[in-house]
Formats: sequence, structure tokens, C-alpha cells
Amino acid sequence: MLDYDDEATHYDASRGGEPRARAAADAVERLLPEGPCVVLDIACGTGIVTERLVRPGRTVVGVDRSSGMLGLAGRRMPGGVVRGDATRLPCTTASVDAVVIVWLLHLLPDAEAVLAEAARVLRPGGVLITTVDKDDAYFAEDSDLARITAELRHRYAPRVSDRSARVLGAAADLGLELTGRTVFPGIGQGRSPRGWCEAIDTGLIHWCTHAAPGRAADVRRRLAALPDQDTARPDPQYRLVALKS
Repeated sequence: MLDYDDEATHYDASRGGEPRARAAADAVERLLPEGPCVVLDIACGTGIVTERLVRPGRTVVGVDRSSGMLGLAGRRMPGGVVRGDATRLPCTTASVDAVVIVWLLHLLPDAEAVLAEAARVLRPGGVLITTVDKDDAYFAEDSDLARITAELRHRYAPRVSDRSARVLGAAADLGLELTGRTVFPGIGQGRSPRGWCEAIDTGLIHWCTHAAPGRAADVRRRLAALPDQDTARPDPQYRLVALKS
């Protein structure tokens, strides 16, 4: 996993900056409860999305375990962030109306522990909003990238921690029911074939790093043979689900 203390200063610029953050916050807003409430944003990072959730009558608190990230988030939301781990939240049981988890579950070997902790701090009737299926967000069904990468992605799918089926199953075990879905664009995040090859070479693509070397090399070779090597493919379409307690 990345060292987010080191990543903090250039994290936003490398992840779509203000446009992507605005799209993410708008999507989360569509699923949040109306009226006064307390919202906890887990793994808030630099606070670039979190600050956009603040509304009159709504208390928004960001939590992250990276001091580097929190240093930036604290400038955006003075007094509105706290250091803590997603599996041991610094919150009392049944104390918040909504929990937001954006771009975290896909990084974890065990998303279930984070979901259980989120469920613990939710009040009855509260809502958990989280991104799912991040790997699939980059691949339109009929795209050249999707066709080339499909086999390796499908082989790795049972291990994906933010896979919809896995998240919804764990949520059901916690008494959380699916009540909403939405999508938003990862503005500026569409990769070119050359960009995918570079990501594979640096070990960033899990479904390649866990594949047999020969299979991963074949996928890379086929990506490198695509036309328009430096033309970015469409931006990913990230998926959000809302789960009600």
C-alpha cells in the first residue's frame, strides 16, 4: 500500500483534483439523508471531497490515519478532522447518521472489518455510502481495454475486497439493506494503453500482479499493440451504493 504521508502533497493533483472531487461529492450528496445530520467521512484523505459535504445544519467529520493527509484536510476543515483507524473509529456506538467511504475498500484485504465498524457507529435508520467495484470502473463492456483484460480481471474477481456482491453480502449480515445506487465520472482518470502498460510495470494493477507471469505478460503485450497508444480512454465511471441500517 502507498505511504499516504509521502503521497499527501501531490495526491489531489494525481487523482483528478477539484473536478473529480466535485463529481464525487455531488454523487455522495444524492445519497445522503436530508436535513440536519452527523456525517462521518472515513479515510477522508486531504478533505477535498469531505469539505464539499458541509451544509448548514449538517455536522461533517473526517477521519484518517495518515497524519500527512490530515494536515491538508485540517486546513480545509479546521476542527473538523480527527486521526483514527477505519477498524477502530474514534466514535461512540450509534452516534452518526451517515458514514461515507470513498476509494478505501478496494485497498483492503478485509473490507468486512471496516463495514462492521461503520455499522457500529451508525444510528438506527442511518446510511452507509461507499464506492464499490473500482477495478471495473475503467472498463466499458465493449472497449478494447475490457476485451484484452477481461480474463485476468475475472480470475481475480473473487479476491476483490470492494466487489459489489461481497460488500452487499457483508452488509446484509450486519443488518444493512441496499437502498440506493449512483455513479460519477473519474474526471481526467482515463488511461491510455501506454498508461496501462506503465501501471502494470510498476505493480499497481492487482489483477496482473497476482496472475501467472506468462498471462500478465501476454496482456501487457496485447495492450502495447493497440492503436492510439497515448490516447486516453474514457474516464472511469465509479459506483456508489447506499446501505441503510
